[in-house]
Amino acid sequence: MAILKILTYPDKFLKQPTKPLENIDGQTQKMIDDMAETMYQAPGVGLAAIQAGFDKSVIVYDVAPRDEKRDLHVLINPRILEKEGSVLSENEGCLSVPDFRSDVRRYATVLVEGLDRDGNPVRIEADGFLSVVLQHEIDHLNGILFIDRISALKRQLYTRKVKKQMKKS
Repeated sequence: MAILKILTYPDKFLKQPTKPLENIDGQTQKMIDDMAETMYQAPGVGLAAIQAGFDKSVIVYDVAPRDEKRDLHVLINPRILEKEGSVLSENEGCLSVPDFRSDVRRYATVLVEGLDRDGNPVRIEADGFLSVVLQHEIDHLNGILFIDRISALKRQLYTRKVKKQMKKS
């Protein structure tokens, strides 16, 4: 397995919607394994393929507490079918938006369908933290970063900070 480079804001690749994965083969399995290894090393609780430079509709996630056994989940071509309620995702962060956290409005519960890593259909009814993680990662597949869901002022402040850092390097 390999640790992949995680693309960071303002990389334009992150803003494009991904293409559905048509064929689950050995190359797909390697991509999934590498994404999982990258997510755990980062450390994060989720990673979308687009964040690792793959234009594919695939996410990996593991919401198990860090001191417990790993519980990796894979969703290929995930879609949110139903959503309801409202919750404030407090202090949300993203591996592609380093050194920034913010509160984000999310749906309290979602019903998601997709395929597992073997191509079997999966339906997940999620609430709480899992609901937030699934919405966050599926947003990535649609070219949406969590900072697109915060106030324009907060987004501008972060953008200025990133541009300053880019000039220094």
